Parts: sequence; structure tokens; C-alpha cells
Amino acid sequence: MGDAEADAVVRLIRDRGPALVLYAQQWCRTPEDVVQDAFLQLLRQADMPADPVAWLYRVVRNGSINAARTESRRGRRESLASESRPPWFEPAVDQRLDAEAAVEALEQLPIEQRESIVARLWGGLSYEQVAVLTGTSPATAYRRYVSGLETLREKMRIPCPAKTTT
Repeated sequence: MGDAEADAVVRLIRDRGPALVLYAQQWCRTPEDVVQDAFLQLLRQADMPADPVAWLYRVVRNGSINAARTESRRGRRESLASESRPPWFEPAVDQRLDAEAAVEALEQLPIEQRESIVARLWGGLSYEQVAVLTGTSPATAYRRYVSGLETLREKMRIPCPAKTTT
């Protein structure tokens, strides 16, 4: 692709990109990715299509439909996997903790906090090990863990355990 054609692609990105994203949103949840892929495919063409705008819309449409199918398959697979996985919490005899509410609250945490809590509580990792796992310092791993637990307590309306001084 020559300089003139590359300049034409840049103009297409600027002039048609937002409309293509809007068009792709009809089918999928990742319209920006689909549009980016379409422009990359255009750049890989040996010769510029006769009508590049129509070509882009066709490629975006096909890519969006494929992305939607992929999202649907992934959703079904993840749903089946989540149904077959063991619960995160074992029901307590006195039922003090609502397991479903705890899982829902845990899933709403930012990934950094959730990762620290799961690694620490269920993985049994030390803060140093969590820090290595997450690429942070032990202090950051601790802060994320504590902050996540505080958020879980607030969401689940569980009072903070009494602190004792030694």
C-alpha cells in the first residue's frame, strides 16, 4: 500500500470510524475491536477496494456477527462451567453467612482486591506470595486484601470483628 492509499485509510479512520463503531454495536459488545480489525484488514489488502467505505461496512458487519457468536458461545460455556463448579463457600450449620450473597459481593469487587482475597483465603498464600503473584509489594497486597474485606463487610452488612490490643 502506497503513501496515498495510507493517507486515504487515515481519513477513513477519522471520518468513518465512529459511525462504524456505532454500526457494529448493533451486534456485539466489542465494536471498537471489530472496527480496528476491519481497518487492519484494509491495510493488509494488496490493492485498495473499489469502494472502501462499502467494503469496511461489510467487513465490520461480518466481524460483528462473528464476535456476537463468539460472545454467545463463551457465555454458554462459562455458564455451564459455573454451574458445575463447587461453591466457594460451604454452608455453615448456623447459616450465619449467606453464601450466594457472599459470592455476589466478591464478584463485584475490583479484580485486584478479589484476586488478593481469593489467593489469601482460599489459596492460603502469604502476603509476600500474593505480592509476587500480582506483581506488587507485600504492603500493596495487604492493602488490597484489607480494603476488599472491608468492602465485603459493608456490602453484606457484617460488623467488623472486635479488635483487641495486645
